[in-house]
Amino acid sequence: MECEHNAAVAAADPLLNQQTRDWFLQSCRHRYSYNFTWLGRPIIQYPQDMVALQELVWNVRPDLIVETGIAHGGSLILSASLLALLDLCEGRTDPRRVVGVDIDIREHNRQAIESHPLSSRITLIEGSSVAPQIVEQVQTLAAQASCVLVILDSNHTDEHVYQELHAYAPLVAIDSYCVVMDTVVELMPDEFFADRPWGRGNSPQTAVHRYLAEHPEFVIDKALENKLLISVAPEGYLKRIG
Repeated sequence: MECEHNAAVAAADPLLNQQTRDWFLQSCRHRYSYNFTWLGRPIIQYPQDMVALQELVWNVRPDLIVETGIAHGGSLILSASLLALLDLCEGRTDPRRVVGVDIDIREHNRQAIESHPLSSRITLIEGSSVAPQIVEQVQTLAAQASCVLVILDSNHTDEHVYQELHAYAPLVAIDSYCVVMDTVVELMPDEFFADRPWGRGNSPQTAVHRYLAEHPEFVIDKALENKLLISVAPEGYLKRIG
């Protein structure tokens, strides 16, 4: 396809790659990802990754999206809205759903999510995303779905993401995705994470590499990454192929 060829050529352009990285780092200094909302809720994402999720949802058509990390709830609302549109297009009467897991769902965020017009599609679970009882709750809900898509966006340390991958990646259907957000931490200067337990060498991307070395049923979707260029999830769009 022409679009895929153009994206691959752009991704191989060293000048464009350097300019993209420079722009991304400078935009982070201005907290660029905090500028956006989705249907009224702060989302804390880059627009390119929002568009990527729309493409994945349309192509994969999941019955359930599992998200770890809720924050203000914008990503949950984005996922719920995309599933609602998909149901509308298909004339489906059994609503697709979103499960959101967070170790601390602040009351004002919970109230805003639960009062949103799309709240009926969202299940909130409070607790550590790697705690056995929480994983079991999600697995029980996922067992009712024929196609699951997973988005990991909570604690960004290597060990935590690695444990999340072991817990939730097996839920993903063949040809669906496990999206690991903020793999870009591995490419950023340590100054950005001076007050965080993660950083270079201890990031979602290092966890992805560990997991993929053990699980050949997942591959990095480079074609998707190539056309984004600007993304918080380089090498984080993992497609299940087996």
